[in-house]
Amino acid sequence: MVYISDLKSHHGKDVTLKGWVINKRSSKGIEFLILRDGTGFVQCIVDEEKIGAEMYETARKLTQESSVELTGKVVKDDRQIGGSELHVTNLNLIHLNDNNFPITNKAHGVEFLMNNRHLWLRSKKQWAIMRVRNSIIYGIHNFFQKQGFMQMDAPIFTGNAVEGTTTLFETDFYDRPAYLTQSGQLYGEAMAMAMGRIYTFGPTFRAEKSKTRRHLSEFWMIEPEMAFFDNEMNMDLIEEFIKSVVKEVTERCKLELEVLDRDFDILGKVVSEKFPRISYDEAVEILNGRKEVNGITSIDLLNKDKKELEEKIVIVKKEIAEREEILEDPNIKQGKKNFVQNKIDTFKNELKDLEEKLSHIPEYLNSAKNFKYGNDFGGADETVLTRMFSLPIMVYNWPKDIKAFYMKRAEDNDNLVKGVDVLAPEGFGEIVGGSERETDLEVLLDRIHGHNLPEEVFDWYLDLRKYGSVPHSGFGLGLERFVGWITNTKHIRETIPFPRMYGRLNP
Repeated sequence: MVYISDLKSHHGKDVTLKGWVINKRSSKGIEFLILRDGTGFVQCIVDEEKIGAEMYETARKLTQESSVELTGKVVKDDRQIGGSELHVTNLNLIHLNDNNFPITNKAHGVEFLMNNRHLWLRSKKQWAIMRVRNSIIYGIHNFFQKQGFMQMDAPIFTGNAVEGTTTLFETDFYDRPAYLTQSGQLYGEAMAMAMGRIYTFGPTFRAEKSKTRRHLSEFWMIEPEMAFFDNEMNMDLIEEFIKSVVKEVTERCKLELEVLDRDFDILGKVVSEKFPRISYDEAVEILNGRKEVNGITSIDLLNKDKKELEEKIVIVKKEIAEREEILEDPNIKQGKKNFVQNKIDTFKNELKDLEEKLSHIPEYLNSAKNFKYGNDFGGADETVLTRMFSLPIMVYNWPKDIKAFYMKRAEDNDNLVKGVDVLAPEGFGEIVGGSERETDLEVLLDRIHGHNLPEEVFDWYLDLRKYGSVPHSGFGLGLERFVGWITNTKHIRETIPFPRMYGRLNP
């Protein structure tokens, strides 16, 4: 048996494929089957004259998600996805799907698709996203292992908070209260003091009652921790890490990214150009429109975006109207009718996207004009900031009151901490949060008390400052947000096989 992903190396040869039929169309005496096997998709041509009446009748009866074994010759065809097609000489039915498959080519609502997530995963777009996710995970391990990091595991049950007490999932641990981990970072610090450079990669949990496109209750975090690293070294590593993974994914997943219609030029710039680094103070000035980037302010750029979107909407509406007029011709042939209708549907999807973007502009303008210094950045604020740049941006030196207790104070300003957030462009916002860690025991105690955290549950963590304390830094990257950005998937629920979020526990 050969897999679809290997067909390019079998042109001109006879092979056997096993998979599921996801679509088919018929012509006189010919069935065109689209087969998937988990590694890819291929068109398979079943010709009645070559295969015989009995097998052809079986092919004709095939339904969506029926499973088959097909043997035939692999033919090179660059017009087809994957660059190959199969001319079938033998067909063996494994299972005929007698039930109507719930997910068809028509549009479905989000709740319907989420309720059928176990089946939605079979669709081409979801297949591509999961393949990219897999390559990202591979690239992450590849980068850190080549750099000499050791992978270590932090516990999922913890007795303390890391990112504040309001988002903890509490559970019973042998008649004691315990919490599902918000982050492996504190344990990562302990492991770094033993091993020098480590990274953890595991599930984390946040009890946020939010259904926004950026939130999950269960997600995966990559959290490196490095002894003898300051925040400048930390930022250097973050940038090198992101560039390495993006480069590897664009090389390994060209087909999948094409399926997702991802802009390779944007990802190429990420790999080749240096990330802008701006302080929180500079970021606020840019956000408020008081500082230009490349000769334009945020307010002017947003108004420019608004005008361009309005002009595009007029053009697209005209394209739709002209084609709808063509459909009114009673003599139009069915083939042309289908072609025109597909064009209309494409333009309508584009129109919906343009109108949604336009609807957000007032929110972005309000964010830009009214943001108050000292606040954390929300989704709209991050979108405005990243709109000013075509690359991920690093925002460093944050107000201490909006950051975690473990971040080190800036030497020249006691009101700031040496933290860094990486904001991805195209509206995806924060994908990395990191910092240099506080090493002064008294300052750390003061910060723990200031966040109303119980000192006793951090006794072990405070020991790290008593016995051989050294400057150290680290960061966390949310895998699902990273996958969302790389694949240009707007909602994070599509970047994990089975999302867990507020209101969603099944399937």
